[in-house]
Amino acid sequence: MDKENYKSGFVAVIGRPNVGKSTLMNNLIGQKIAIMSDKPQTTRNKIMGVLTQADAQILFIDTPGIHKPKHKLGEYMLKEAEGSLRDVDVILFVVDVTAAIGPGERYILEQLANVRTPVILAVNKIDRIDKPKLFAIIEKYTSQFQFAAVVPISALDHTNFAGLIGEIKTFLEPGPQYYPEDMITDQPERLVIAELIREKVLHLTKEEIPHAILVDIEEIATRANDDLYVRAVIYVERDSQKGIVIGAGGHLLKDIGRFARADIENLLGSKVYLDLWVKVKKDWRNRANVLKSYGFD
Repeated sequence: MDKENYKSGFVAVIGRPNVGKSTLMNNLIGQKIAIMSDKPQTTRNKIMGVLTQADAQILFIDTPGIHKPKHKLGEYMLKEAEGSLRDVDVILFVVDVTAAIGPGERYILEQLANVRTPVILAVNKIDRIDKPKLFAIIEKYTSQFQFAAVVPISALDHTNFAGLIGEIKTFLEPGPQYYPEDMITDQPERLVIAELIREKVLHLTKEEIPHAILVDIEEIATRANDDLYVRAVIYVERDSQKGIVIGAGGHLLKDIGRFARADIENLLGSKVYLDLWVKVKKDWRNRANVLKSYGFD
């Protein structure tokens, strides 16, 4: 490593819900640490992904989508997202090129007008649109804000990642390597495991369930055969939701466990016995003491 020319810095990944922020960060660092879902407002916490290269270390901060809050949890998520605009070296504003500019994008542009940090526009999902339409969308954005750079990408297909990383590096100052080369996130193991389980609930349950879900990892222990035992509780807000998550004969909970276990084993590199439970914690999203106890403070 050339210490004199080495660069490092923090990049806030922002955008309205469901534009592909988590997919982009996971694929940039090469490992799933942020959960992905087609349902909006999936990310709840700021999650940092670490990309280490020969000449730079880039610390990506995946934020909750900026949105109008509907409960105390939503208020927390909005503060987390807006707070990410401060104290970073670069802001990466991710937009979905297949969607028209709406109130959510305009609100974010208003917030960006108050910061001096360089803002890169990452125009995502270019694999779903032809070039004339792409250029027209880019022109609409650039007419409303002076971006430091504009980079068309496809987070799903890894398209133009090298170009995006190159643009980010131009705005980073010389700095140290903050984390070891093999480190991909600063998040505790328990939090990442809980998020992987929550992702499977999001995928497999109906519309009324996803945002009522809270996952708590009660125990992680190594067994005699070096397999890991993980006991997790999936909390819902109502008794009716508990029945939906469990499913007839417990089949849905089994599917959640099966898919989550595969991701957890891939993350940890060992066999995992996943012990899942479902319990009711009524109206937890609006209970300040519950939110604080689970880190939403």
